[in-house]
Amino acid sequence: MSTGLIIAIAVVALIVIVLIYIASSRSQARKREERREIAGHHRDEAQLRHAKADKHQAEADEKAARARREAAEAEERAHAARQEREAAEAHHEHAAEVDPDGDGERSARHDPRTAETEERRV
Repeated sequence: MSTGLIIAIAVVALIVIVLIYIASSRSQARKREERREIAGHHRDEAQLRHAKADKHQAEADEKAARARREAAEAEERAHAARQEREAAEAHHEHAAEVDPDGDGERSARHDPRTAETEERRV
């Protein structure tokens, strides 16, 4: 083989190697870009899901606060009802004590609990 032919084969081989390297680099760059796009989509999805989770958590917190507030209000109403019942009981007892026609005991006629019981029986 002549020297010129060997040089030509070497140059052609070198050109082929360079072309393969360029094609490989472009392929890798394209794959990196595709991965960047996929990662961007995943980040967007994650952000949406975080926002949705935050919204659901805020709604749950609001409902829990509302439930605590309503429970506190119910407890206050129950306490007020107990106080009213105690006051009514005290008035009934005092009325029974001062009633000149009574025998000092509560009259079933003036006891609202007895009246409700009688109405239910009828």
